[in-house]
Amino acid sequence: MTEQRILITGAAGKVGTQLRPRMARAGRKLRLLDLRQPLPLAELPDGAGVEAADEEVVIGSVSDTALMAEACKGMDALIHLGGLSGESTMDKVIDVNIRGTLLALEAARDAGVPRVILASSNHAVGFTPRTDVPVPADTEPCPDTYYGLSKVAMDAAGRMFADRYGMDVLSLHIGSWFPKPRDLRALATWLSPDDGARLVEACLAVESPGYRVLWGISRNTRRWFSLAEGEAIGYHPVDDAEDYAAELIAEHGEPDFDADRELVRVGGKWCYTELGGA
Repeated sequence: MTEQRILITGAAGKVGTQLRPRMARAGRKLRLLDLRQPLPLAELPDGAGVEAADEEVVIGSVSDTALMAEACKGMDALIHLGGLSGESTMDKVIDVNIRGTLLALEAARDAGVPRVILASSNHAVGFTPRTDVPVPADTEPCPDTYYGLSKVAMDAAGRMFADRYGMDVLSLHIGSWFPKPRDLRALATWLSPDDGARLVEACLAVESPGYRVLWGISRNTRRWFSLAEGEAIGYHPVDDAEDYAAELIAEHGEPDFDADRELVRVGGKWCYTELGGA
């Protein structure tokens, strides 16, 4: 069996930490790239009992052209999680999220990496009214922040590399990828760690997808986003944020979708935060 070789940028971050133990398997080599040393697999929250994975670590930034070029060599796929995970100044967002994504795509193209999975975000369409649900994956961009704008740029860059160079690029509009939903909005937007891994595996397995935009959410009873595009490539989530509804409602009260401004638009409170913050 041919070994599958996958580069994961941002591997020491929150999503990368949840993904790694779920991707470890025989016949697969993971190359982990981050600014800091990732924890050993056995020390991760979900790493106990996972068979030893074939992993190697590259320390550095996605904005380092030479490092990215070297890291992409010999890889079958790139999972690009690296970058800022929240709002920042315009200059930082442009440098890390937009320039970093372009460098990652360029490095993958130059190294002959045939498939790239991009960690985009619901904030690329944050100002979409919740009344328009289910929101299709290809809905019109309407970013809610500089961060959201950088994800629109990420989607566009992925589309260009797919169309121009024939690469397979799948852009994931991730909802709320956490171990458990943290607020009332997450009852609609949650992506469980297990479903997140199912989505990534579907992206790796589907034949000749070309360019795709997919929602990264679980099978939530109250979901706002379409699952049809994911199901078309074999993503069939099983978890449901409704399992946590009683606990969240006890803490925050019943959701008021007409009065609570954080539930009016799909970007939630991000639609009302000041741009250029920390």
